[in-house]
Amino acid sequence: MAAAPESNTHRPGGTNDVGTSPSVRLSPEERIASLTEGLHTALEQAIESPARWQVLLDASATLWRYSGGNVALVMMQMAQRGAEEPTLVAGYKEWARHGRTVLRGEHALWVIAPRIASMQELKMADGQRKLLPAAQTAPIDAVSLGNKSVVTGWRGQAVFDVTQTEGTPILVPRGGAESGENLDDLWRSLCEVAKEHSFRVEVTGYQYGYTSGYTDFDARRIQVGLWMSTEERVAVLAHELGHVLLHGPDDSVGRLYGSSANHRGLAEVEAESVAYTVLRAHGIDRGPQSATYLAGWADAVIRTEKELHEGHAPTSRVDIAKSVLGRVTAATKGILAVSDPPGYGGKFAAVNASRDLKASSTYAGVPGPSSSLNGPEFKGP
Repeated sequence: MAAAPESNTHRPGGTNDVGTSPSVRLSPEERIASLTEGLHTALEQAIESPARWQVLLDASATLWRYSGGNVALVMMQMAQRGAEEPTLVAGYKEWARHGRTVLRGEHALWVIAPRIASMQELKMADGQRKLLPAAQTAPIDAVSLGNKSVVTGWRGQAVFDVTQTEGTPILVPRGGAESGENLDDLWRSLCEVAKEHSFRVEVTGYQYGYTSGYTDFDARRIQVGLWMSTEERVAVLAHELGHVLLHGPDDSVGRLYGSSANHRGLAEVEAESVAYTVLRAHGIDRGPQSATYLAGWADAVIRTEKELHEGHAPTSRVDIAKSVLGRVTAATKGILAVSDPPGYGGKFAAVNASRDLKASSTYAGVPGPSSSLNGPEFKGP
């Protein structure tokens, strides 16, 4: 997606960047610093408040194709402008490709996107591997291993929400209690995710301790309680998939956050947050009990880090919140890419937009759906 040209035009009371004046034009370095500071503020608030953490998860369910950090940034900027929550976000030229233009006077939202360079990977005469710019001539004795794209840095990327545009009508599904889909279909898709990771799902009347579900990494098995309702089983399976994707025996961060085997620590926060976001993306609201308090477990991790790395500064609460949010949204994306919830996930990603109309849908522009084209995805912290 190409960014819109920077402009001094803005809505009354709007902001040009996270926490900056609309009239201020920032250098690329200043913009990244401003965005990073804004992200820090959003995570500070989220780690202290279960309600704010849940708001981030709600936004992540709508914008699941985005990184957690960029979800937080877009949410903060929309809130600063007193606007409704974002649903579909794209760059200036991407909107133009879909027959829509940015409204006059609207000011860009900003996300963090990678700078990508094409590099040639070489195996040198001494056996070492080296990366050189694709256009640079390689040494004669080097063996080419092909070209690869490499992240060389970060930049601010200008985007606009669908509410900031006009033109060809686009169907924009919005979540709600009435948008929940067939639970049997969702169950099957979650079982498919488990299968892709070489786990089998067993619905059983046996209970492991006091839990409703259990993941056995050695046996590659997920157990879900037979005694629960269909919705509860789906929620438990989504939770256990969070453990599968994040808390395997080889995951050092997952071990630090708390063993999933004895169900404690930030591992449980992560797994429950994954389950909440997956279900929310499919129109199932499990309520506020899914938003687990972060601060206490974050402090426990800081104490553990200090003990394990004596003499080094312990990880901050914000660093932990950023890690948790990033891991949760990455795992969620891996699940939702298979379960395929309604909507765009915040970006144009499908070759053709669904023409099925749902009662929970709203529209930008004159009512009526339109087709969509592929658009590149943002990746960011």
